[in-house]
Formats: sequence, C-alpha cells, structure tokens
Amino acid sequence: MSNIGLIIEEKSADIGNFLVGRLLPFREKRAVGPFVFIDHMGPAELKDYQNLDVPPHPHIGLSTLTYLLEGSIFHRDSVGSALEIQPGAVNWMTAGKGVVHSERTPEHLRHSDKRLHGFQIWVGLPKHLEQSEPTFHHIEADEIPVWEEDGIQYKLIAGEAFGRKSPVPVHSKLFFIEIKTKDAKKISIGKDLYGEAAMYVLDGTVSTDGNSYGSKQLMIAKDTKLCEFDMSENGTVYLFGGEPFDEERFIFWNFVNSDKELIEKAKVDWNDQNHEAFPLVLGDEEEFVPLPKAILNRK
Repeated sequence: MSNIGLIIEEKSADIGNFLVGRLLPFREKRAVGPFVFIDHMGPAELKDYQNLDVPPHPHIGLSTLTYLLEGSIFHRDSVGSALEIQPGAVNWMTAGKGVVHSERTPEHLRHSDKRLHGFQIWVGLPKHLEQSEPTFHHIEADEIPVWEEDGIQYKLIAGEAFGRKSPVPVHSKLFFIEIKTKDAKKISIGKDLYGEAAMYVLDGTVSTDGNSYGSKQLMIAKDTKLCEFDMSENGTVYLFGGEPFDEERFIFWNFVNSDKELIEKAKVDWNDQNHEAFPLVLGDEEEFVPLPKAILNRK
C-alpha cells in the first residue's frame, strides 16, 4: 500500500510582478507540521529591465524562511535589518506581534540580466510566541550542515534530524532537508523523521510503491516513519515537516494566527497604516502593499 496520502500539484500564483509556484496551503491540506505556506520561486530569467520588487508588507504570528538556489534578494525590515541573501544562505524572520519587510533585486543587479530561483516559506509560531517581539536572523551558507553518506548528499537547512541541528533559530520541532544524488539511490530515512512530512521533487524523479513522480509536485506522507523511496540520477528533493500544533492556524493574506481577533486587529492596523503596530522599513519608506479590500471585509 502506498505511503503517499496526497499529491499537491504546484499552481501558479501572482505576487505582484512575479509568478511563483504555490505548494501550500492547499484546500485538502492547510499545513504540514508547522509549515503553513510554501512558494517555489522560479527558476526565472529576468532581463536587465525586469526586477523583483515586493514593497513593504506586514506579517504577524509566523516566521518566514527564504532559501535561494540561484540569484539574490535584498531584504529590509522594520527591525532594522538590511542585507542581501545569496544562494545557500537562510533568512529567518520571526514576525511575532508584527513586522514589515520588503524584498527587491539588489541595486548592483537591477540593470543586468539575472536568474532567480528558490523557496519562500512561512512557519507558524507556537501559541505562546504569536505575540512576541519581531526578530531577524541571517545564516550564511557555510553554516548550514551538509554531509554525504553512500553517495547521497544531505543538507539540513532548518530544524533537526539525523542527530544534527541547523543553526537557524526555529521555534518548534521541524525539519527542512535537501537531498541530492548523482547516481540512482534508494533513500530510507523514516526513522530520522517525525510528525508530518511532505516531499517536493525539484530535479529527476522519485519512485515509490511502483509509481514514479516528477517535478512540480508536493507529496504528503501518510506515515512519516515509512518514508522510503528511490531517487533517479541527478535528483534533488526537499522534505518539509515536523510536529503539528494542537491549535488550528488561520491565514488571511499575510497574517497567520491561532486567534482570529488578532488577525482582525492586524487588518485594521495595516489598512490605517498604524506605525506603532507596523513600523516603517528604514530605507524603503516610500511604498507599501495596500491591504486588499476583500481581505478587510472578510471575517
């Protein structure tokens, strides 16, 4: 019997002037462990006149994780952070009670051809941290645990697994893992995982229980402990998962919380541009993403 309980097809979503492939949330599966939102960006070829420009926008009740495979993004936030993230590094921003940030093509790349490819992820916060002070952490690529076993390369981007721990300061028990193969290999890692698990095939194919799966699919495991599959040569997969929360997490636009009233307050505060609740982003004060009116009226 197959251990795959659900297959989610990557679907296109518009984030302004850029299209991404949305994996979570999905109508039949709103979260995998604490992961409530996963976007696959690109791979995109951007001309010298095309740039990523996501103006300042707010978040509450979550942590964002940005992980790039190609390209570069300049991050600014209301905590005071201003830096460029490059492939292999991790930006980890915890919104808590409220944060604002922008994501743009760095100035030195704005007039040249470039590529952009990576993941943008939201991770829910434990209930007692949903109103915490916002924080930001940048972890360089060479700080992320990478190792090889039997010709298989593993990278623990965030969380803990395989007796190892990533330096990304997560707030609950989770894992975000990259697995790469040069030759076809059998992968058996169920004993090292926990909670819920999902797998995304980036390159190559994955076979399990006589079925083969390619790219642009997120596969949800019925039982994480039975996570075993065959990877093709030159394959790359990502595993997301961990312990789910006891309480449901609600998502409205950029806001995540277990308390709908806090989401309603955030809607009003952002719509009214209450800078005590949502401070300005230094160096990027001229623009902001307006609250969609449909979201303001939706309860």
